[in-house]
Amino acid sequence: MRMNEPVLSQETGFSMDTPTMEHVLATDTSVYNTMRMQLISIHYASTNTNLYEIRRPDNATLPQASPGAHIDVHLPNGVVRQYSLVTADGDPRAYLIGIKRHRTSRGGSAFVHEKLHVGQMLDVGGPRNNFPLNEMARHTVLIAGGIGITPIWAMAQRLQKLGRSFELHYACRERREAAFIDQIEMLPQARTYVDHEQGGKRLDIPAIVARSPEDAHYYCCGPLSMLHAYETATAALDCTRVHLEFFKQRIEATHESSFTVELHRTGESFRIPAEKTILEVLEEAGIAAPHLCRKGICGACQVQVVAGAPDHRDSVLSEHDKKKGEAMLICCSRSKSERLVIDF
Repeated sequence: MRMNEPVLSQETGFSMDTPTMEHVLATDTSVYNTMRMQLISIHYASTNTNLYEIRRPDNATLPQASPGAHIDVHLPNGVVRQYSLVTADGDPRAYLIGIKRHRTSRGGSAFVHEKLHVGQMLDVGGPRNNFPLNEMARHTVLIAGGIGITPIWAMAQRLQKLGRSFELHYACRERREAAFIDQIEMLPQARTYVDHEQGGKRLDIPAIVARSPEDAHYYCCGPLSMLHAYETATAALDCTRVHLEFFKQRIEATHESSFTVELHRTGESFRIPAEKTILEVLEEAGIAAPHLCRKGICGACQVQVVAGAPDHRDSVLSEHDKKKGEAMLICCSRSKSERLVIDF
């Protein structure tokens, strides 16, 4: 959903299976390209959350998006935010996003709620997908908390349409804050958990995992406390079946040591000091590296690793991909080796 700000966990490609790193890097030009679009309607979804429908002025068909995908919205105040698409099977000429206004907004959600109006023109990049759904899984377990329901709801709608086996667990603090709760409670596969209706009792993620089929695929999006509990509950499972998306920076980036980065395509080398990121050093050298969030949560700065051992600090790559070490995000991640070669 990239609906919290900034997004996405969160986490490109639109196939049913997770694309290879080579495919993503070769085809994802959405970081650079934007479409001029118009805000067509604004609808109430829940307390502090609205749904925003955007289309191209000529009402042309839009690039296809899969469940879990997000778009990059360039706001008139100069801020860029990533928001998850609410549905991937709706009107092919419209994108629908849900945006919750946050008390600590730094110019994203507050601006959207206070300043955006129907008819407003916006530049939109994407869609991109760092949180793809495996539609062929025998059984799928969907877990969402708060505004994290947006990409999860898109997945549930898709699985329902395909007739696939799944279950949806949706937790929120108060019913009035829960977007889509009326539609969700109509699904026989769904259960909702409202804290204020259960004496503050939290969703028991370990119990959900324990009673699920051995080959189930798991997806989770929500607040950090839920995501950490989810990671703990699924730690012993095959990491290729465990998926999650962060809306906030997973860990604060720390710069402990310096290292050298070489650009594979040009042979240029750059020393990355302890106090700077790879992205910052490349920018200072006049190299236009792709980026958006600078926090390791949107995936825009992902590059392929040719040699060396990356020290991952992002919230986009899966544990499986981090262990492979074939890709990294240069806005936050560093190097465990003295020399790192990236395909850029």
